[in-house]
Amino acid sequence: MIRPLLLTLSLALSFPAVATVSESHGYAQFGTLKYPASFAHFDWVNPQAPKGGTLRAMAFGTFDTLNPYTFKGTSPVSTPNFQQYGVNELNETLMVGTGQYDPSGDEPTSSYGLIARSVEYSQDRSWVVFNLRPQARWHDGKPITSADVAFSFRTLLKEGHPLYRTNLQEVQRVDILGPLRIRFVFKRAGNPLLILRLGEMPVLPQHYWRTRDFKATTFEPPLGSGPYRVTQVQPGRRLVFERVKNYWGKDLAVNRGKYNVDRVEYEFYRDSTVAFEAFKAGEFDIYIEHQAKNWANGYTFPAVRRGEVIKAQIPHRIPTQTQGLFMNSRRATFSDPRVRQALGLMFDFEWTNRALFSSAYRRSTSYYPNSEFAAAGLPQGKEWLLLAPFRDQLPAKLFTEPYQVSRTDGRGIDRQTLRKALALLAEAGWTLKGQRLVDSKGQPLRMEVLLVNPNLERILQPYVENLSSIGVDARLRTVDRAQYKQRLDQFDFDMILMTLNQTLSPGLEQWLYFHSSQAATKGSKNYAGVDDPVVDHLLDTLLAARTRDDQVAAARALDRVLSWQHYMIPNWYLDNHRLAYRNRFGFVTTPPYTLGLNSWWIKTSEKAQ
Repeated sequence: MIRPLLLTLSLALSFPAVATVSESHGYAQFGTLKYPASFAHFDWVNPQAPKGGTLRAMAFGTFDTLNPYTFKGTSPVSTPNFQQYGVNELNETLMVGTGQYDPSGDEPTSSYGLIARSVEYSQDRSWVVFNLRPQARWHDGKPITSADVAFSFRTLLKEGHPLYRTNLQEVQRVDILGPLRIRFVFKRAGNPLLILRLGEMPVLPQHYWRTRDFKATTFEPPLGSGPYRVTQVQPGRRLVFERVKNYWGKDLAVNRGKYNVDRVEYEFYRDSTVAFEAFKAGEFDIYIEHQAKNWANGYTFPAVRRGEVIKAQIPHRIPTQTQGLFMNSRRATFSDPRVRQALGLMFDFEWTNRALFSSAYRRSTSYYPNSEFAAAGLPQGKEWLLLAPFRDQLPAKLFTEPYQVSRTDGRGIDRQTLRKALALLAEAGWTLKGQRLVDSKGQPLRMEVLLVNPNLERILQPYVENLSSIGVDARLRTVDRAQYKQRLDQFDFDMILMTLNQTLSPGLEQWLYFHSSQAATKGSKNYAGVDDPVVDHLLDTLLAARTRDDQVAAARALDRVLSWQHYMIPNWYLDNHRLAYRNRFGFVTTPPYTLGLNSWWIKTSEKAQ
């Protein structure tokens, strides 16, 4: 009877609460995993893909550090498009499938073990244990241990980028249970998303960083454990990665069919026109296009006509970033939702899309474009139940009319829309005297659209002219990046064109974007100054969701409330990848939730040349 008693005491000490314990090769925030423990590879890769060759890629901008985890400096993975190539300076994570390191591609909220062999968690999601793979190694041959994981957590929480502090702040403590076993205990139960976020945490080598300043910028390639290592660095201009021949994880199911090229070379360009000309001249292999005009007119060069370059537009189901003109509701002029609505009516997307974008984009009507989290029609089911208790605090039309953005025929703002905008402004106390809108004291309605990218001026100048036509004294102002950041951090702006990154599983980032606690916090991402108890309640409900249906309902309710308060004038989005590439690559398919370039291979005939 002694051994069972000791075992019971041991279990009681090992786990903070008596609960049903699950152990698995992966973790699904909601529902079940698509791939069983015996799976050999993801469906969208070729497990027999040939290895070898060189991929030449380009990146926009520049970099001044190879440490992607601190607030100081710009690392390569922070530059546009770099992450989509799938080969970068990021450290391997405990699990893959969610997060930026290596999306699984065909599941929205599931992850599978990488450094972690398995994951254990309680039924109430109050703690999680990661069991590490004994074969996991750093590039210097030393084993990856639970001490490295604990060091990574503490370092990122204390010295890392604010994003990591946000994702990890709900952990109460970390317990090292053995060399390959580590437990995270949460501050509160019922936190299924936190397990995913911990699985996405990069694992850093404690023995490497012990003698280095983690916060400092560096061009020394930090020690990693992944399929590639940095072998050449020209600061700000060029990076070369080479495949690690004895990579410890090359035969794992999550990696099979990936990381097929031996060498990846990146050249950094600061000018998109120069970069595109270099692509046309054959200087690199893949060009991810972001300019609608160039996509429509720029691909008539000889290599495309000969079939040497393939132009591809590939649909996806990745939630696109929120992009819009955010109004600073902290300022008296924009504190009235009627004023914000009126200003939104004057944005003519249809004309902009036709005249400037070759009709390439779709109009955003939500904070969550291209996703199931976007509210549509009238609130129903669980969403209605979430909103109904707040009828007295919400616009009456929210329950009786679908939210709609203003639309035109692409030839200008019609008179009916102009009259509606002026009527809303009149209700808010602004009257048209002569050619100017003024308040009761005769003060004009003035506003400035603050920009950092001068290319946006030609896009937004027609909007400014539309505002001027109803008496708004509006103007554009473009400043340098340092001044722009300072003014954003101090909320010193009227209106900005801003993007907010969105994910397949909305979480704490929504709290940073919209919670009232962030409205007065300098440097926060609550750019509009949202300070609304209904929004706060819906954010709490979203973070506490126990099922995918609950999460979708809470996100849609949040989307609907934010939209009807008119904090943002929605802009546009793409629901497809636009890229051109040399006809020397093979791939199985493009999965719905990632571009999947890390599963491409170079055709054998090309490598032989």
